[in-house]
Amino acid sequence: MEAEEEIAFHSLDDIPIEVDLGFPGLQSEYTNLHIPHKKPRGGELTDEQKQENRTLSQSRVVCENAFAGIKRDGAVSAIYRNRIQDFDDHLMLTAAG
Repeated sequence: MEAEEEIAFHSLDDIPIEVDLGFPGLQSEYTNLHIPHKKPRGGELTDEQKQENRTLSQSRVVCENAFAGIKRDGAVSAIYRNRIQDFDDHLMLTAAG
């Protein structure tokens, strides 16, 4: 079974979603969302909240660096206008490889 087929058998509730504070509206849509704690106005985060944020950040930095590496390929960053069947998949695989 290929990786795409394996992913298709999972529901979105099985896959954890890790985002940054730029996506506050997603909290009401997903139950498996991992979002950092926001510092309250005029207050401070607890040590436990800081540790949770640190752990989430360490997990996300791996993906963020991978995305940055893929975007270094100019063809992936540019607007895609090609109409050849499945060429976009080949382009992405080449950039990720």
